Amino acid sequence: MKPRIYLDNSATTAVDQAVLERLIPCFQQNFGNASSIHTFGQEARAAVEEARHAVADLLRVDTREIVFTSGGTESDNMALWGVFRSGYKPGNHIITTKIEHPAILATCKALQAAGAEVTYLSVDDSGRVDPVAVAGAIRDSTILISVMHANNETGMIQPVEEIGAIAHERGIVMHTDAVQSVGKVPIKVRELVGVNLLSLSGHKFHAPKGIGALYIRKGTKLVPFMTGGSHERKRRAGTENVPGIVGLGAAARLALERLPAMASRVVALRDRLEGRVLSEITGVRVNGSGVRLPNIANLSFENLEGEAAVIALDLEGVAASTGSACSSGSLEPSHVLIAMGLRPEVVQGSLRFSLCYHNTEAEIDRAVETLKNVTTRLRRLSRRVFV
Repeated sequence: MKPRIYLDNSATTAVDQAVLERLIPCFQQNFGNASSIHTFGQEARAAVEEARHAVADLLRVDTREIVFTSGGTESDNMALWGVFRSGYKPGNHIITTKIEHPAILATCKALQAAGAEVTYLSVDDSGRVDPVAVAGAIRDSTILISVMHANNETGMIQPVEEIGAIAHERGIVMHTDAVQSVGKVPIKVRELVGVNLLSLSGHKFHAPKGIGALYIRKGTKLVPFMTGGSHERKRRAGTENVPGIVGLGAAARLALERLPAMASRVVALRDRLEGRVLSEITGVRVNGSGVRLPNIANLSFENLEGEAAVIALDLEGVAASTGSACSSGSLEPSHVLIAMGLRPEVVQGSLRFSLCYHNTEAEIDRAVETLKNVTTRLRRLSRRVFV
């Protein structure tokens, strides 16, 4: 039986072997509570701070600006609720986009129920939000702008630097969900002057699940989302997940080393996949154009049902998806592709292939051959059903 091919790395990644070797001792030898003052505790504290340095180095920020969380969803909630409750300036208006991850969109709906007013901005047909539209949506009561750094379905990188400059000029806190882009492209947060808050999640770049971080720029007023202790400089209560944090730090070190390969070898693999599919399968389009993440290819196939294709591919040993894993149980079409103006039948036939550092050219070629067979078979069945 041929080895299975995993091309759904935007949903989650395998824990890297080097990361696994670093975190295992935290369960058995260095298992202390990082808040304890004895040797066991202080060894754990040292490991936590070493990991904090690694994450700070990846983002080019100060270690005191990194707060460990349980993942991207908590980081997003912590940022949005924290600003809303902070009272740093009068107002209740929040600006975001229609293509955000459900962790942002669902939180914004909860904030609306709590009294917030939210503006959901549209994007163009490439999936990009216009900074001019962001500026035009600002009111005197605007307290927060949240725009993702890169989209989880199309890989489109948003003009966060421009939007941040607008927010900074108007004295408005800005948050960016960078869960998909951290570890894939260089992010020098110090150069993103207007970005006050940035979310990341470890399992998107070969760390364990259940660990993430929120960057909080020095001076940003934020009410704690979780209370009950003085952990993380009184910003996030709860006993530290030392193994997870150590794993996140190790993955951050690897990601920093591998950024050049992401920009060359992984991009070449993505382009190979797209190029072969476009030339060897009819009726296919790439969703999203312009500056994209190096590892995501979102393709729409005419006369193909996406969910059926994912199942058929899986039976042949290739893992892909129709979009966000957080929406996989929903019968609704992709809100991202709908926001880009794609017709429902085009959205229905969309597939996301997301690569990682460990994928190979041989895997890409076998995946394309499998996709060709699956597409031909499902289209033939579709014609029989509707004739």
